[in-house]
Amino acid sequence: MEVNGLIDHTNLKQNATAEDIKKLCAEAKQYKFATVAINSCWVSLAHAELEGSGVGITSCIGFPLGAASTAAKVAEARQSVADGTTEIDMVINGGHLVAGDDDYVIADIKAVVEAASTVPVKVILECCLLDDEQIVRACKDCMAAGAAFVKTSTGFSTGGATVHDVALMKQTVGDTCKVKAAGGIHNKADAEAMVAAGADRLGCSSGIAIVTE
Repeated sequence: MEVNGLIDHTNLKQNATAEDIKKLCAEAKQYKFATVAINSCWVSLAHAELEGSGVGITSCIGFPLGAASTAAKVAEARQSVADGTTEIDMVINGGHLVAGDDDYVIADIKAVVEAASTVPVKVILECCLLDDEQIVRACKDCMAAGAAFVKTSTGFSTGGATVHDVALMKQTVGDTCKVKAAGGIHNKADAEAMVAAGADRLGCSSGIAIVTE
């Protein structure tokens, strides 16, 4: 299985520098990855580096906690679109989700979806902090809000993608949303297992190792 075109080549490190982002972009072009996944302050730089390459840009919004105000997420999304992002990964508000406040969760996501306009929004659920009922409910909230993808993890919490969670998400969203698996995908076997479970996209910082095995 060739997974290059499914990979969001990721560097979300707090101490990533401009040179690190330029390197990430060069690697993404070389290996024909889907996008680079970066913090929003680097979108304009990545746009300049990737212009005309066919590699997209995933800007991460409200990252990694998802606990910023809706207004802050909207402002970050709008700026990312203005800077040239082609996709957005936003983090769901986990506290409101766990408390059962689905109206807040839907409104939070919908506001970012609207701010993003034609740019697809992937919503990070942080599945390691949720039980199955909460994952299913989160997926339904994402569909109600118009998200393009549901995503397993930030990679910054207590766990990453699991085959169980990916399969559950896929079963819930069907063809309404796509599924992105991220966090802890370190080799080709991991990647292929996630795709087999229903993942349409893979978030990896080990993308080069995966595709050169």
